[in-house]
Amino acid sequence: MSLQGKTLFITGASRGIGREIALRAARDGANIVIAAKSAEPHPKLPGTIFSVAKEVEAAGGQALALQVDVRDEVAVREALAQANEHFGGIDALINNAGAIKLTGVQHIELKRFDLMHQINTRAVLLCSQAALPYLKKSSGHILNLSPPLNLATKWFAQYSPYTVTKYGMSMLTLGMSEEFKNYGISVNSLWPQTMIATAAIEFQLGSRESFKHARTPAIMADAAHVILDSSGRSITGRLLIDEEILREHGVTEFDHYRFEPHTNDKLMPDLFVD
Repeated sequence: MSLQGKTLFITGASRGIGREIALRAARDGANIVIAAKSAEPHPKLPGTIFSVAKEVEAAGGQALALQVDVRDEVAVREALAQANEHFGGIDALINNAGAIKLTGVQHIELKRFDLMHQINTRAVLLCSQAALPYLKKSSGHILNLSPPLNLATKWFAQYSPYTVTKYGMSMLTLGMSEEFKNYGISVNSLWPQTMIATAAIEFQLGSRESFKHARTPAIMADAAHVILDSSGRSITGRLLIDEEILREHGVTEFDHYRFEPHTNDKLMPDLFVD
C-alpha cells in the first residue's frame, strides 16, 4: 500500500493526530498540505505549520504550509485553490481540525459553542464543499475525524454541546458519501477506540497522568492510511474505529501503540465508545 505522489490536504495538521497522519503519508512520498492556524509556536502546544512541513520533507514527502482558519470561507477556498495549483490536484481532504469543551448546556458559554460548531461541523461542510471540484477529478477521499453515532444518553447528559457538533460531522459523512457517489468520492469518519496521547488532550486535562491508559497517534495514522489507500469506494459511508479497520486489514497486535508500552494498565475508551 502506498500514497506515493498523492496530495493530502489536512486541516489542523500542526500537531497531534493530524501531524501523525501527515508524517505517515510522507513516508510513502505523498504531498502534504499542512493547513492550520499555528504559524507561531504556542506556549503550551508544540508544533507549527512550518515545523511539520520540515518533518514531512525529512520523512520523504513534499510539503506546503498554509496558515488557514477553517472558519473563514474565503481563506479555505483560497488555500484549496493554492494547493491544487501547487501540486496539480488534490486526492484527499482530511478534516482533522477540532475544538472541544466538555461542558453541559447549563454552563457552556455561547461563544464557545459557536466555536465548536464552526470548527467541527461547519468546517467539514465548508472544506468538503470547497474541495469538491478537485476531488471530482481525482475520485478522491474525504476523511472526517468524528465518532460513531452512539445514541446512549450518557454521551448527551454531561456535554451535549460538544456531542452535537461531533455527531454533526458524522452525519455529514453519511450524507456526503451518498451525495458524492456519482463522482466516485469516498467519504468516511475515523475515531479512536481509546484515548490518544496528544498535547491537546494533556492541555485539556491539565496533566499527562492519564497517558498510561492511552495509545499514541500512530494508530490513527495507520488506520487513516488504510482508508486513504483504498480505491473505488471500497470503503465509504462508514463511521470507523481505528482498531476496527486495522483488524479488518489483518492487524492483530496493538501493544506497540501504547503510550507506555511496558505497562498492563487498562486502556481508557475514548468518548462515544462503549
